[in-house]
Amino acid sequence: MPFANILGLAALASIIPLIILYLLRPKPLELKIPSLMFLMRAEQKKKRFASLRRLIKDPIFLAQLLILILISVAIAGPFYTAEEELSGEHTIFVIDASASMNTEGRFDSATDIAKTYVSKKNSIILAENIPVNVLEAGGSSANKNALDSLTPKGSVADLSSAITNAMRTLSNEGGRIVVISDFTNWQGEDPVSAMRLAESYGLKVTFVRVGSPTDNVGIIQGWIDAEENGYTYNCVVKNYMETTQNVKIIIDTPGSQNKKSVTFDIGPFSTKQFKLTDLGTGITEIKIDREDKLAVDNVAYVSIPANVQNELLLVTDVKGSPSGTALSLLPNIKATQSNNVPADLSDYKVIVVDTQQRAITSEEAARLSTFIENGGNVLVIASPTLDPKNANIDLMQLLPVKIITTSESSKGVALKVEQDTRLTEEVKFEDIAVYTYLNSTIRSDAVSLVDTPSDVPMLAYWNVGDGTVMYLGLSDMLGEEAWNNFHNLPEYPVFWAKVIAWLGGTGDIGDYNVQTGAVSALSKEQEVTTPSGSITTSRLLYDEVGVYEVAGKRIAVNLYDDMESDTTVDSSNVLERATSNEGGDTIRQTTYTANKYVDIYLIIIAMLLVVLEILIIRNRGEL
Repeated sequence: MPFANILGLAALASIIPLIILYLLRPKPLELKIPSLMFLMRAEQKKKRFASLRRLIKDPIFLAQLLILILISVAIAGPFYTAEEELSGEHTIFVIDASASMNTEGRFDSATDIAKTYVSKKNSIILAENIPVNVLEAGGSSANKNALDSLTPKGSVADLSSAITNAMRTLSNEGGRIVVISDFTNWQGEDPVSAMRLAESYGLKVTFVRVGSPTDNVGIIQGWIDAEENGYTYNCVVKNYMETTQNVKIIIDTPGSQNKKSVTFDIGPFSTKQFKLTDLGTGITEIKIDREDKLAVDNVAYVSIPANVQNELLLVTDVKGSPSGTALSLLPNIKATQSNNVPADLSDYKVIVVDTQQRAITSEEAARLSTFIENGGNVLVIASPTLDPKNANIDLMQLLPVKIITTSESSKGVALKVEQDTRLTEEVKFEDIAVYTYLNSTIRSDAVSLVDTPSDVPMLAYWNVGDGTVMYLGLSDMLGEEAWNNFHNLPEYPVFWAKVIAWLGGTGDIGDYNVQTGAVSALSKEQEVTTPSGSITTSRLLYDEVGVYEVAGKRIAVNLYDDMESDTTVDSSNVLERATSNEGGDTIRQTTYTANKYVDIYLIIIAMLLVVLEILIIRNRGEL
């Protein structure tokens, strides 16, 4: 019989002390009586094994021995395998939470329908552009409470990924998947294909459609242009109706007591573009003044920060470095260069350290440490001065990586992205060839975004006090001493713009205006104000239309999706394909191999033996 925890059999060693205690227990006092001497001589040979015989015949000893054996074996987790039928007791609900589900009545219908499919175990996956697990194996009461708390979001749903996640959860014991959606639009693979795959593994998948086609007029696009005297917002409105619509737009600008408005006609299934010039700082709201079934695309927000210029300090001992050039070209950033860390760092939000010829001193490291503890952000670029032979120990302790030594590769080392974030978007790390690097390991509380194939962190960060320290393992040394070719790639300045914006520099105006579905890796876990409340997170999913407040920045989030706004789509063809008989062969039949554990039965037998032992002792009059 196999055991789940074979080391548990070591508990059988407890039998040895039991036997020793019984052998060493006091013996009854024997008095020699002359008239019986001849009988005692006859018994002398038998006494050699008398103790052992007493043990074997003592029912209390036998009971205690069996109890120890049973408990020891139970600890080891004995089990046997058996073929079981796939269970239908676990239901996973995949509920579409996309923007189109905000259409009047659709999401409420979805949650009401889900309550009619309740089973013994229930799980809920909210289908957004990234599937969100809401409930795992909860009972009927927990399922109802979770469904009542759900609200639709403002992004596109990836139904296929959500179905795949549900399939993985049910892969062992089976169950059913109930997908509830309007099926008008989705991201990723066709959900019917994901359904066929799940069914091929013996799972039952049910598609339930909610909603019906309805009319709509919505804002489907918006972008900001930087002009000489400010910013201009371009807005596109679309009419999804068969008749021309007269649309009134109300514009609420910050600091203005009176709202502005603009009115125009939009033809059937046509669009209309208009502009707002000289946008003021703060949040501008653009709203369609009409009631329709989908309200989430009737409003758009524009965020213009009050001060788009920040001070940045570059500590370097070389002139004309690629990083220095890239930082000097960043819009809205005033980069100051210094060959050391000055005593006064109060003017800076971000400090970049790129000393290639001399190591940072203990005094400079102490200044950086104080700056970081008080909420400052520091980025340290790899160089020979960070090799343990040369580096200052105080600076090394601030880094999110533990540097071991300098390594070289004549053929060049490739890079891989460990976590997809806005920092790694639009940067082709796979095109970077690294010939020299600092071999290091990630610290326990740090996060690595880009690694080598051997898991050497090349872009990592962690939190120190109220600030953040980032490590860039791609040195920007030039000439024959160059460690890599990163500075030659066209994405190099793009990378620096993203990093500085992420570390706390104001960055581009686009960082204040994003589309729903965007994901941002924050520098640390922090409280974020969303349109519907507050959350604490280090990885933020912008899945609601409205204004987010992140680390003092107000970020406008808008839908801007033509397909999600198209509420006139008739998705009946999706259900027709889902109910057709075009599925493939079943990969797995309706049974699975289950482990049947018997430890509970062994424990029950042991408890019965304990009761028997007590009865024996009581019968002897010893209790």
